[in-house]
Amino acid sequence: MKTQAITFTGHDGSQLAARLDLPEGEITATALFAHCFTCSKDIPAARRIAQRLAQRGMAVLRFDFTGLGHSEGEFANTNFTTNVADLILAAQALEERFAAPQLLVGHSLGGAAVLKAAGKIPSARAVATIGAPFDPAHVAHNFGAKVKEIEEAGGAQVDLAGRPFTICKHFLDDIAAQEMKPAIADLNKALLVLHAPLDDVVGIENAGDIFTAAKHPKSFVTLDDADHLVTRQADAEYAADTILAWVARYVDLAAEPVTKAAPDGAVHVSEADAKGFLQDVNIAGRHAYLADEPRAVGGADLGPTPYQYLSAGLGACTTMTIRMYARHKGYPLDHVAVDVYHDKRHIEAMEGDGAKAAKEDVFRRDIHVTGDLTEQQRADILKIADKCPVHKTLHGTAVVETNLLD
Repeated sequence: MKTQAITFTGHDGSQLAARLDLPEGEITATALFAHCFTCSKDIPAARRIAQRLAQRGMAVLRFDFTGLGHSEGEFANTNFTTNVADLILAAQALEERFAAPQLLVGHSLGGAAVLKAAGKIPSARAVATIGAPFDPAHVAHNFGAKVKEIEEAGGAQVDLAGRPFTICKHFLDDIAAQEMKPAIADLNKALLVLHAPLDDVVGIENAGDIFTAAKHPKSFVTLDDADHLVTRQADAEYAADTILAWVARYVDLAAEPVTKAAPDGAVHVSEADAKGFLQDVNIAGRHAYLADEPRAVGGADLGPTPYQYLSAGLGACTTMTIRMYARHKGYPLDHVAVDVYHDKRHIEAMEGDGAKAAKEDVFRRDIHVTGDLTEQQRADILKIADKCPVHKTLHGTAVVETNLLD
């Protein structure tokens, strides 16, 4: 994914900061992403969803609403109506650069905003909401006891997610005046509602109200135990993949990205998350996998570790070798499986006059075979396991040649 930093003019003339996430190849469709209340365009869920959409050929614009993130303007002067106005202007900015958005995605209050703005963005064919409130006035519960002070004094400072924001009475008046049901009923676009049943910020009943108010085509998908901000990467991945699978009926998507095979059938590995360890693994342009590290060491645990892949290679090669040998010999082998364990053991390496502590890699294979096999046949199978090519590679001398390319 390529990302461009751009700006466009918001509803009050302020310059709004945006990121335009672009596919590596041809742009087949465009999308607009609206973030949650007081958040920014750079929250992890927005980044990952935009990345997945871009991988399938979509140009995705995500931006900071007036007074938030890197955008100019005063947050205290904004409200739900101004957010909707900014969204419409963002759609126009996307149209000026590529094409008007065909997909609108909104998270939390941003989801309510895209539902309200969709009628004024005729290019949009599909709308997806994530943890969106049916009534924008729902956000007022975040202000707690400050609501009375806001109403009486005209405004008050409210602590939201550890940061101070000034909320004015016009904000409360604006969200209280919103009528969402007619806008949702007249959406005239495909709708996908994503919501977590355990969302303790915006309750699941909001998803039911949105879904009930909408006309077909409409779909609802649960996000299970995801939190409101979809902070876990696995949940963001699931939301992104769900949106892609659904929206493919309404917009043109590029084929799943593949890496062109090198002359020798290269395995291509590239970062999927520069802030963690998640890697996209593509083998010969035909097979795609993820590699990661456990959470305990800073990963997201979304895929096997490199050593687990190495163990898998040894295990797969072992069972294949045994099957090929048994087939050649006509042995009555019904099934073979292997458990591979990897560990680093301390050894004492002698160098000169003293001993030096060192480690060696130890792979333990527990081979399970079933079938009416004789003791001699079982012994032969155990012996042939050591003839597995990967086993030989691990026992032999491997040369790794490294080139640094642009």
